Amino acid sequence: MLATVESSGASLHVETNGDSSFPALMLWPSGSSSLHVWDHLAPRLAETFHVVRFDIRGVGQSTAADTASDQFTFEQYATDACRVLDHLGIHACHVWSQSWGSRPAIAFSALHPERVLSAAFYAANTDLPDVPAQREGTRRAAERRRVTGIETPRLPEGMGDHKDPTTVPLAMQAFRKFDLAAVIPQLTMPTLIATGDHDPNLASSREIAQAAPSTRLVELKDVGHNAILEHPELALETFLAFHA
Repeated sequence: MLATVESSGASLHVETNGDSSFPALMLWPSGSSSLHVWDHLAPRLAETFHVVRFDIRGVGQSTAADTASDQFTFEQYATDACRVLDHLGIHACHVWSQSWGSRPAIAFSALHPERVLSAAFYAANTDLPDVPAQREGTRRAAERRRVTGIETPRLPEGMGDHKDPTTVPLAMQAFRKFDLAAVIPQLTMPTLIATGDHDPNLASSREIAQAAPSTRLVELKDVGHNAILEHPELALETFLAFHA
């Protein structure tokens, strides 16, 4: 199902999959990707979850507010997520995020814990990103998987398509305005941190797992920075094991 949700001047593009009677699962996209970054996994998740995906404001098919200069913040993204849930009649949901998307997902979970049943933050990091190291780690992990016969699937179509490309860099800068480390102790829900063993984010992920009250850390073998794209089978297996 497709929907458009209005929130503080922005129009948010929303897609849902699965029976609405299933437990709700909100997926947060990685980096500057649209919700289509989850296309490999959404149909399979829909077998047991009511899957909710939305493009954050200014990214994908979501538009930003015309005049609000301070709209690109994690506080606003968290409010937008609440608006999406309200529109769908969902009080609380499970959360799964990947890479950059784990940043606003952490903020949402910490600021609105009453809306979050459990959280899975993949490649979580509270520090500034080391993009060259992420790329190198992803390259090394891909070579390891190639040696062991694990193929990396093609990227989902449409994950890089944006209605207004000029607002995407603005949306991505929101992480510079929010102290993620300060809210980690507020993550009181059952939490999974899953990070590739070749991802430089692993050091920060370990610190998050130690600081959050109820957290399990999993190191994903032969995975770099983006598990849902590099090794979706392992990413899904790890997520479902957490929920089992």
